[in-house]
Amino acid sequence: MSKETFSFQAEVGKILDIVAHSLYSQKEVFLRELISNASDACDKLRYQSLTAPELLDGAGDFQIEINIDSKAKTLTVSDNGIGLNKDDMIDSLGTIAKSGTQAFVEGLKDAQAGGEDAKLALIGQFGVGFYSSFMVADKVEVVSRKAGDYKAWRWTSEGHGAFEIEDASRNVRGTDVILHIKKDAKEFLEPARVETIVRTYSDHIAQPVVLKAVKKDDEDKTLNSASALWTRDKKDITDEQYAEFYHHVGMAFDQPWLTLHNKAEGVISYTNLLFVPQQRPLDIFNPERKSSIKLYVKRVFITDDCEALIPSYLRFVKGVVDSEDIDLNVSREMLQHNPAVAKIRKALVKRVLSELTKKADKAPDEYAAFWETFGMVLKEGIHEDFENRDKLVALARFKSSAVEGWTSLADYVSRMKEGQKDIYYISGPDAAQVSRSPQLEGFRAKGVEVLFMTDPVDEFWLPAVGTFEEKPFKSATRGDIDLDVVKGGDDGDKTDKEKAEDAKEHGVDALIAAFKLALGDAVKDVRTSHRLTDSPVCLIADEGAMDMHLERLLKAHNQIDTSSPRILEINPKHALIKNLAGIADVDAKDTVLNDAAYLLLDQARIVEGEPVLDPQAFTRRMTAVMQKGIAA
Repeated sequence: MSKETFSFQAEVGKILDIVAHSLYSQKEVFLRELISNASDACDKLRYQSLTAPELLDGAGDFQIEINIDSKAKTLTVSDNGIGLNKDDMIDSLGTIAKSGTQAFVEGLKDAQAGGEDAKLALIGQFGVGFYSSFMVADKVEVVSRKAGDYKAWRWTSEGHGAFEIEDASRNVRGTDVILHIKKDAKEFLEPARVETIVRTYSDHIAQPVVLKAVKKDDEDKTLNSASALWTRDKKDITDEQYAEFYHHVGMAFDQPWLTLHNKAEGVISYTNLLFVPQQRPLDIFNPERKSSIKLYVKRVFITDDCEALIPSYLRFVKGVVDSEDIDLNVSREMLQHNPAVAKIRKALVKRVLSELTKKADKAPDEYAAFWETFGMVLKEGIHEDFENRDKLVALARFKSSAVEGWTSLADYVSRMKEGQKDIYYISGPDAAQVSRSPQLEGFRAKGVEVLFMTDPVDEFWLPAVGTFEEKPFKSATRGDIDLDVVKGGDDGDKTDKEKAEDAKEHGVDALIAAFKLALGDAVKDVRTSHRLTDSPVCLIADEGAMDMHLERLLKAHNQIDTSSPRILEINPKHALIKNLAGIADVDAKDTVLNDAAYLLLDQARIVEGEPVLDPQAFTRRMTAVMQKGIAA
């Protein structure tokens, strides 16, 4: 059969160059990546052989071998795992960043600019580890025979944008990755160097990693402990070993922020070794929201895609769970309804939330860093997990108008003012923007703290929760806010009658009537405001109406196509409103009031991040006002 040449399914010339020269800071990690891939191949075959034992075809116990040929200047990593056929080679080896080529390409710029941490996160996320071989090799060959097949194939590439596939021969199933080592990478042809790398990075691999004898009189040497790390006693495992296992099982390159290793015995027995990362995985907001935990049964890998094992709001947790009490022949579909899995899930959630609570109490600064990274994801659980809602609400942290950094709801309640009955919040795209909202002016004048709800999920869990410690949540942008019950502030001692007299003294009644007539259905109402101190106007939602930020979110995602009219509140103490009120007292039909009404409404809409009602009319009115101002 003649050779066939294929093009990689990505901008390979550029990507491979970046992988080989920029993403990795240490060349030696190529061996870790190849050994991890070989281990995964063995795990996959072990699982498939449960229902198809003929796939094992007498190739012996699972093992990973490393062969060094100094004369040929090659280093070969071999396994007797699942193997690859021609289609697998095209699909897996010929598609760089298979988990999302476009996302990978877009992430390259960020990784290049974001320093070492960003680069390592990119590597782990998109599975480009195999291509790290080109850091040390000017040619890579992959000879593989898939379990159950009798035909082998050879994949060859020099990493310049194309690869070749041809017939090959291999006596048994499995894969050989043959690296033709570059002149400047000769150190990786030294047995002692290879041994050091394996012991450093791959000691946790469950299969024996054997260095084949280099010289005639030498013996083969097993380089790793060859036992699943999670089965060992915690006191016998170092932090470095935990970290390397995390890198392997989580396809990550940062350090674990939290490690949870424990064995549960009882009705359901299982061992878990879980990690909470320091860095946010690139796919954390993928719509599929897949978990990152591998399930083993009696040390046999079953699946890394088990939705039933851990809820999606904990998808950032990585690691393994190994149980003795699940049927070894269980299918992925059966896992979704397996009572043992359900009990393990409940226990895992309890364990993770308990450890997060300890961190929040004992190391608040560390927890704040965690929340900055994963808080938006954890909040999904408040909406979805009724059973653990109270724990999740207690773990939640928020930015606010009163304190720097993050604050909990419990701390907010402890700072509530005398007479304050509600927990006030304001929603928006980010804390910086909502902190400048005119609706907060009255709260600041009263010294009342307002929480900033800046994640889209906030709009959904807030109405579901309703209260915290019997204190209702209330949006600062609603019309039914009554700050008069709160003691303190400039108007703290004034009665409603006195405030009404103030409004009358400022002469806004005629102005309100003129604005209502001018704006018509563009607003639901016009009224004086007790929440404004510096701004002339603001928009608020009527009691019972949809929150303004939620409405904008739903419109942006085409969930609704109409807008509810808002209430326009005016500040009777503002100089502009006073001047307009004076005009209204003289002539309520003055055309200036009509233009002013729409200009102020558009101003309020702009502050809320909404478009003006009529851009052409807005421009005309603004030009007219500027002309009069300049002429004066």
